[in-house]
Amino acid sequence: MEENFQTMIPEERIESSIYLVRGKKVMLDRDLAVLYGVSTKVFNQAVRRNIERFPEDFMFNLSFVEAKNSRSQFVTLKWGKNIKYQPLAFTELGVAMLSSVLKSPRAIAVNIQIMRTFAKLREILLHHESLRLKLEDMEKRYDEQFRSVFDALHRLIAEDEEPKPEIGFHG
Repeated sequence: MEENFQTMIPEERIESSIYLVRGKKVMLDRDLAVLYGVSTKVFNQAVRRNIERFPEDFMFNLSFVEAKNSRSQFVTLKWGKNIKYQPLAFTELGVAMLSSVLKSPRAIAVNIQIMRTFAKLREILLHHESLRLKLEDMEKRYDEQFRSVFDALHRLIAEDEEPKPEIGFHG
């Protein structure tokens, strides 16, 4: 059953639905509703019936300014000219909590796939951080090595500038 839903929703679709808002990776209610196969209204009703499960570090409302300013980032959304409600943004913890609220077979399978995608992105970011730290370390080491090479070159140049005794027959 899980495999059927995974083939229906490409991993790239989930990845493209994860946005950075207020320094947190989040998914918006509209994107989640589409993935779960329900309307945004039904999705949000289920969340609001269980609002005690969603503290602020799990879910928050985008302000109207954030929603309006973020339209260019959220290119997959087809909002009208006027935003009628403040979209809900779910952190990874909030998406995990959705599994206790939305219990259909599709919701379970989609939730598993979303959690795997978050884990994959975390692993990629960790790998990039590791590479960045290795590069910084290498730069420090190579700077030291090159500094000694340059120091040696400067000494050789300084020695060449000293007057040398003439060699050969002077007549």
